[in-house]
Amino acid sequence: MKEIDTPLGKALEPVPVEMTEGENGIWEYKVENVSPDFYTYTFTVDGLKMLDPNNLQIVRDGLDFFNLFIVPGEKSNIYLEAPEKKGMLSKVWYPSPAFGNVERRMFVYTPYGYGESNKKYPVLYLHHGGGGDENEWSMWGRICQIMDNLIAQRKAEPMIIVMPNIHSNQLASRDVMKPVAEAKSIFDIGMDSDEFYSGGPYVKSLVEDIIPYVESHYNVIQKKSGRAIGGLSMGGVITLYATANYPDLFDYVGVFSMGFTPQRDAIADLTPVKEAGYKLYWVGCGESDMAYGNAERLLKGLNDLNMKYTYYDQLGGHIWDTWRICIREFAPLLFSK
Repeated sequence: MKEIDTPLGKALEPVPVEMTEGENGIWEYKVENVSPDFYTYTFTVDGLKMLDPNNLQIVRDGLDFFNLFIVPGEKSNIYLEAPEKKGMLSKVWYPSPAFGNVERRMFVYTPYGYGESNKKYPVLYLHHGGGGDENEWSMWGRICQIMDNLIAQRKAEPMIIVMPNIHSNQLASRDVMKPVAEAKSIFDIGMDSDEFYSGGPYVKSLVEDIIPYVESHYNVIQKKSGRAIGGLSMGGVITLYATANYPDLFDYVGVFSMGFTPQRDAIADLTPVKEAGYKLYWVGCGESDMAYGNAERLLKGLNDLNMKYTYYDQLGGHIWDTWRICIREFAPLLFSK
């Protein structure tokens, strides 16, 4: 990996490696002592990027596709399929008056055993970043595998996880439908406006469309103590805005690789949360993350208001390795009795 400059700060970019032609015309590259983790790769053949036809495990980032492999070990075993008692991931279309009476898509994880009784489950509303979509947490975040393993090990409460698409110009991910031409993307909205921090109509849709849909179609706890909200990067911005404007909805808050940009008033946005009360405020961001300055402003606001919070900083940069660790650490703290 090499460090590059982006409009938001420093980021890491993969460095290509040369393969050599071996016996029988097989091209290869050997690496030893690979740490247990989640890895992706592609091939470049005669200048053309292509996937490995012998590896059917594929993940998508926007319109970019990569092969995936996981090296088992202490860190990465939680990313592997649970041996038994797996939950279910559903692709759900729901009506959205907030977006102009259209149908939009979200992914919903239900834990093993859901539907076998009248038990009501708590819900985590989990948001992707500015470059992602509703499929991001299930592909890159390994959310199903992580939750199946945590629940099976009795380290997390069984919960439903709702993963919407925050983009105003996407009814669903771009591999399914073209963006809506007349609608703005988040990146078309200036950061000086409330419209940016709400994701356009998104936060309104979360409150008026998504939560009512979930609470009328799933067996869930329909009160503040049964709801959590979290998100990475732009999803963290959404989380901060939603909790500032609707502080009575969520008892559990998770902000990953984000905090307050210089345009926001941390005290003004956090005060409603403090006054309404909450059970957990969790912040995850490492010093090498390009959003660390924003996280520092969030932590300062929490400290200035004497608000209790949990801060986890044993993290790397603004990458999925960080966010998989965030959800691994955050989820066990939710809805515990």
